[in-house]
Order: sequence, then C-alpha cells, then structure tokens
Amino acid sequence: QGILREGLEDVKQFFKANGSCRLPLSPSLLVKGIVPRDCSYFNSNAVPLKLSFQNVDPLGENIRVIFKCGDDLRQDMLTLQMIRIMNKIWVQEGLDMRMVIFRCFSTGRGRGMVEMIPNAETLRKIQVEHGVTGSFKDRPLADWLQKHNPEEDEYEKAVENFIYSCAGCCVATYVLGICDRHNDNIMLKTTGHMFHIDFGRFLGHAQMFGNIKRDRAPFVFTSDMAYVINGGDKPSSRFHDFVDLCCQAYNLIRKHTHLFLNLLGLMLSCGIPELSDLEDLKYVYDALRPQDSDADATTYFTRLIESSLGSVATKLNFFIHNLAQMKFTGSDARPTLSFAPRTHTIKTSGRIRDVFLCRHERVFNPSKGYTYVVKVQRESPGEVTFVQRTFEEFQELHNKLRLLFPSSLLPSFPSRFVIGRSRGEAVAERRKEELNGYIWHLIHAAPEVAECDLIYTFFHPLPRDEKAAGTNPTPKAAGRGAGGSAGTARVVAGGSHPTRTPFSSSPDATWARPLGKVGGEVKLSISYKNNKLFIMVMHIRGLPPLQDGNDPDPYVKTYLLPDPQKTTKRKTKVARKTCNPTYNEMLVYDGIPRGDLQQRELRLSVLSEEGFWENILLGEVGIRLRDLDLAQEKMGWFALGSRGHGTL
Repeated sequence: QGILREGLEDVKQFFKANGSCRLPLSPSLLVKGIVPRDCSYFNSNAVPLKLSFQNVDPLGENIRVIFKCGDDLRQDMLTLQMIRIMNKIWVQEGLDMRMVIFRCFSTGRGRGMVEMIPNAETLRKIQVEHGVTGSFKDRPLADWLQKHNPEEDEYEKAVENFIYSCAGCCVATYVLGICDRHNDNIMLKTTGHMFHIDFGRFLGHAQMFGNIKRDRAPFVFTSDMAYVINGGDKPSSRFHDFVDLCCQAYNLIRKHTHLFLNLLGLMLSCGIPELSDLEDLKYVYDALRPQDSDADATTYFTRLIESSLGSVATKLNFFIHNLAQMKFTGSDARPTLSFAPRTHTIKTSGRIRDVFLCRHERVFNPSKGYTYVVKVQRESPGEVTFVQRTFEEFQELHNKLRLLFPSSLLPSFPSRFVIGRSRGEAVAERRKEELNGYIWHLIHAAPEVAECDLIYTFFHPLPRDEKAAGTNPTPKAAGRGAGGSAGTARVVAGGSHPTRTPFSSSPDATWARPLGKVGGEVKLSISYKNNKLFIMVMHIRGLPPLQDGNDPDPYVKTYLLPDPQKTTKRKTKVARKTCNPTYNEMLVYDGIPRGDLQQRELRLSVLSEEGFWENILLGEVGIRLRDLDLAQEKMGWFALGSRGHGTL
C-alpha cells in the first residue's frame, strides 16, 4: 500500500507538469489526473494495480484500468483477438453469443494496461458470500443474479445473457486451450454476461501441482452455472438450448480451422513462450477436429459438456483458491449479506426504534417453506416498513455477526435442527417466537452491535419487500427455482414452457404419429446418404415421472420396421434421474437401399432403466420414412405417445 501511494504521487506530479494525456489502452481516452482514493491493487501473483483516472470530459465518468507488470500481455492481446474473431464469425452467421471482449494493450516488456469492465464481479467473490465452501453450492450465481435483477423480466433477460455468454466462453476457452481457470479468472456482470480474464496460460499449457494438471476438465462449466440455466437443480429444456448453442458455435468455428491456424502460425516467431512450435498449433487443430462431420463434432462437444459438468476437480480447484485468498483478505474487508444488493447504514436508513416479528407465511417459491414478516419502526415519525426474511437469512445474519463480534455480545440463535417428526406449521410457529426474541435482543444489544451495518442492511427493505408491500402474497404452486428468497412470490418459465403447448410436435411432422396419449417430446435429426440412414437423437423434454414420483433413468431404443428378427435394434446411453435428458447420439443404419427405405417405419421408444426389474416404457413414436424428403436433413420435435406404464 505504501509503495502504491508513493507511485501515485509521481503520477500526480506528471499530470501537474503535462496537464493531460491519452491512455495507451485507447487513443480516444483522454485523462487529466489520477484519483488516489479509488486506486488499489489485486492479490494475484503479479499484484496488478487498479487505477482510476479523471476524465477530461466533465460529463464523463472516471476511467478505470488495470496496470499489470510481470506478465507478457502480448499473449492476452492475442487471445482476445482470437476471441474477437470468433465472435465476428458467430455474428456473421446470425448467432450473437453476447460476448464481453475488453481492451488489452502491452505497453512494454512484461507490462501493460487492461480495461476494467464495470458492474462485474469475480465468481470467487460471489461464491464466498455463501461461505468459503460456496464453490460447492449450486445457488450462489442464481441468487446473486436475482439480487441484482429483482424484477421478473430483468432476471429472465439476465439468464438469457448468461446462457449465450456461458456457451461462447465454453467454446472459446476449449478451442484456445485457456488454462489456469479458477474462480478469480471468471467474471459475471449484473446483466448476466459471463466472461474470462487473465490469459497467462493457453494452448493447453496447464499449471501443475507436482505431476497433476490443475485444469482437469475440458473447460469450466460447473453445477452452479447449470443451476442458473435450468432454473433449478434438475435439467430443463433450457439446458437443451444451451447444449445446442455450444454445438452450433463450435461447428461454426470449425469451418474456419485454417484461418485460426494461419493467424496463430504467423505469431510463432514473435517470442511468446507458449506459442513457439508446431506442437502448439497442433493443440488447436486437435481441438477443432476438422476431419469430423458436424454431427460427430456435436456428439463430441456434448460429451465434453457432460465431462466438465461432472468434474469435481474444478470445484476443488475453486475451493483451494478460496482458501489461498483468505490470507490476503485485509482487516478492512467487512462481511456482507448474500441476499442484499448493497450495504445500508444507520446514517442512510435512519435509526431503528423497534422491530417485531408479526407472523409467518407459507411460501412455495423457490422451494416450500416459511417466510417471516418483520415490522420495522424507525425514529422518523410514522416510518414503518415490513420486510420478509427466511430462517436461513436470519441464520446468515447471525453467522456474519459472529465474524465481527465475540459471542458474549450476541444473543443466542435458535437451533435449526428439529428432533422427531414435527409439522412444518408447528416448527414455524415455534421459530417465530424464538426469532422474535433474537431480533429484540439484537436491537437492544451494545451500540457497536445494534448500530452495525449488517443489522441495518438486514432490516432495510429489499425490492421484493417493496413489491409485496400492502399485499398478502398468495402462495403459488410453481415458481422460479433459480434464486431469490421466500419473500417473493413469482411464477416464471423454468423447466417447462407454460407459454406454449408443452408437448406439441413440429407443424410439418404429420408423418410422425405418437402411439397413444402424448407424454413428452423427442428432438431428432434424420438424414439419408450413400445407403445409410442417420438418426441423431438430440434431446427429450417433458417426460412423465415414474409412478413412485421419482424421475426416470431414460434411454432411447429404435427399430426399423418391419423387423421380425429384431436385428435393427439401436440404443443410446442411459441418462440418470431426469425428465429432460440430452443425448446428441448418432444411430446409424447401414446398407439400406432407397427403395427399401420407402417400405420402412422407424419405431422409437423411450424407456427407463430399472436395473433388476423390467424397464418401464415412457413413450413411443412411429415415423413413416416414405413421407420424408430425405434429400435433406429433417430436424424437429416429435410427440411421444404412452400406452400407460407398460413394461418392455
């Protein structure tokens, strides 16, 4: 800190002597001074500086940049240039991946400037709001996005931005082999846009722990990201959209394999250590798989998504990074509440005179439970507000207070454990009395506790409280699932799409007939070439749960009828515990003459694997191949019929 202050004095003297200058980052940025109080440093290895410059334009905001010394920023510039080219290819093909691409400029050997993106936070800071083990939890990203997008339409737009930008990041980081991916190198904007920073390792040059690669997954795609996409902890049809986006973006880049190899080849002689020989170029060639068909590449990338999502190593890497960063956390770093978008104080909110927990209410969103309505009276005449908080939010307040104050200054917190089988209503009533006593003692505790920012932030109305003010929220049986606390009662499209008929097949699919009552849809791509019939089983949505209420373990089985010998059976892998599985698997029938094809019907069945018991039939569809124009690929959703829960 002392070295930083000395350096800032030198910069102030420079501006006194010269008046103004243009920033190397972009000649359009004209600055006239430095703002020392807004300058600090980051805790990463190179200790980059966070600098804030005074804009020459009196109406313009301060210009914030990062100055790095010790890293070869030419590599960052090259990586960002490659991502920028990828984004141009996608946009030219009508696919806007909502990518955030920032400026970066090398100003000398091992030094340079990087643009700071406003209204963005690292995944680590978002996750540790839920504790040091936040990287193992599913809700942090969804809760953070809802905190900054309290309105329903704002949140849905943020999720849409997240789906597109996350897909773009997965493809770009995989193709370029960007490594050293921990949760301080990935950022999220309040608008939902995700982006990566710090490209000190690329083309597969991973950091090592002894003989172990730190980056074990193909790319970073974790369960908390999937939680945002799905709108909950179960796969939904929005996950299908995400997989399709990834595969489409990947195939568009593959068409330009030679462009990327030529551009990177031009840089072989420039002295970047991680781009020095043909082996580095071969990494990109192998990642793009130019020899594969689009269908094969789609299957390949789908398996990469599954591998990344199932990787425990990524979360463990994040957790280790959280622990490593704890030693850098200064004493001025104050704990904050994960559900509050900003901090409030006694000065900004007004002194609280009394609090009283009025009642508890049953809620169904984001999960079944109870919320507690607290009446807050301030010293200003007639100022009374009502806030709604869950038991878990009261518990978070207590845990954060314990980080600031010794237990002797705090009242005891009610136990969250319930012995024996108790009705939820009775537990909520008991907790209401206990929480009422807890908050009364908090407000009447020692002044350093009662007047601290955490308590005033907790009792300050959130957007959800203001929306519910003066109303008695009626419980809804469905809800958003992705973030938000019990104070908000909203119904939005999550896993299913209530705004459309959930099980409608494509309008031109008259040649496909569901067998029996409709119960779900399957997305297929059917094509015929060189006496081969290709059936890509892509996704299924809206499968019925099993009779015991559990989600099935679905797989797809096909026959080409007539087939008395059962020689045309083909099967996909089994998806586990989901009503909305993704497969992207190719089933191939070889040696089928075109004339023979006219007499055939494709019989597709979806079954749930039941181990030692008979597999359960979930739905079927019959497709008359003579009605298809197989000169070109046919893709669409096909309604599945069910003749009841029969067994096969």
